Amino acid sequence: MLTESGSQNKKVSVVIIDDDRNILELTSLILSRHGFQPYITSRVHDGLELISSISPELVLLDYMMPDMDGLSALQQIKSRFSDTYVVMLTGKGSEEVAVESIKNGASEYILKPFNNRNLIKRLENVLKIRAIELHNRELQKQQEQLLYEIEHWNLELQKRVREKSEALQRAQEEIAQSEKFAAMGYLSAGVAHEIRNPLNSISLFIQLMGQTTTEPDQLEYQAKILKEVDRIDSIIRKLLDSSRRTRVITSNVQINQVIDSAIEAFSPQIEIRKIHVDRLYRCIPSPITADPTELEQVFTNLFLNALDAMSIGGRLAIEVFEKDGRVIVRVGDSGTGIAMDALPSIFEPFFSTKNRGTGMGLPVAQRIARMYEGSMEVECSSSAGTIFRLEFPACS
Repeated sequence: MLTESGSQNKKVSVVIIDDDRNILELTSLILSRHGFQPYITSRVHDGLELISSISPELVLLDYMMPDMDGLSALQQIKSRFSDTYVVMLTGKGSEEVAVESIKNGASEYILKPFNNRNLIKRLENVLKIRAIELHNRELQKQQEQLLYEIEHWNLELQKRVREKSEALQRAQEEIAQSEKFAAMGYLSAGVAHEIRNPLNSISLFIQLMGQTTTEPDQLEYQAKILKEVDRIDSIIRKLLDSSRRTRVITSNVQINQVIDSAIEAFSPQIEIRKIHVDRLYRCIPSPITADPTELEQVFTNLFLNALDAMSIGGRLAIEVFEKDGRVIVRVGDSGTGIAMDALPSIFEPFFSTKNRGTGMGLPVAQRIARMYEGSMEVECSSSAGTIFRLEFPACS
């Protein structure tokens, strides 16, 4: 029994389209005896419906049909049913007809009358060619799929290389910042020691001068000098204390309370400069793990920058909410914004756009945020103001 390649039970289906009833019956009988499954029809339109319903391997099509010429039928079959191969039958033995049929997609051309053996042999040859071409078509599809997957893998690889490169660059930047902070630690300890000695001398000399003068202006100036000396000494003490201080990390830090405490320290400036403060606490956030004092320093540095950037009557907005297991804080001001060329550098140690700025406020704040697996970045900045966004993982 003649079967399809890969199937041991299914016969090869052949649709025979011919307006000659004798040809239909004879050809059907021959094909049945040789293991084919024939389907016959005398009309092209009925044949097209048959092909659509049973998807035959082969079609035997008469070149001269009353309801549609053979070439038109051939073109329809090839355009609609690419897996069905067509063999043209004709009693008109013209080379021109044969060439035209092959050009339009026929796989074989058989002249009437034909003998049984010749018909079966030529159909078997068409089936062999069909099997090879369908296999090649499947290989082509597999090749295209492999090329697509390779391209996808290449894109994925490029993405991963880019992500790793960016991560490496961030790590290198973090190392560079750590080195700057370490250098600042050594520098601050040495400078503090060296500054305190001349400060003590200045303080002593001013006090001696105060004992030898009675002029009110002189006494006032001396008092101001002593006040500034005390302020410098206080800054030095804080610097040394912060470098020596042991962190007290707890897992129940309420960030809204830390923010309130930081704002409270700026109450005099806020009142004098008529700054409007909006506290948009969307929820009572989950606690986070951190050192409350260091966390307060983050917001102190942010609020200090915000107040410096705003004129009288400005607006300071603090929004707190929680999303996807992270506590998020947005701090916005109504200042003049950060210059575009300065944005990439604002978190670098010692970079400052202020004449008297140290360039350590924002780098220290970002470093503390990262220390607790958080993040700090500029969400947006324009002439209407700047918004900083901070995120911290909530305690589970």
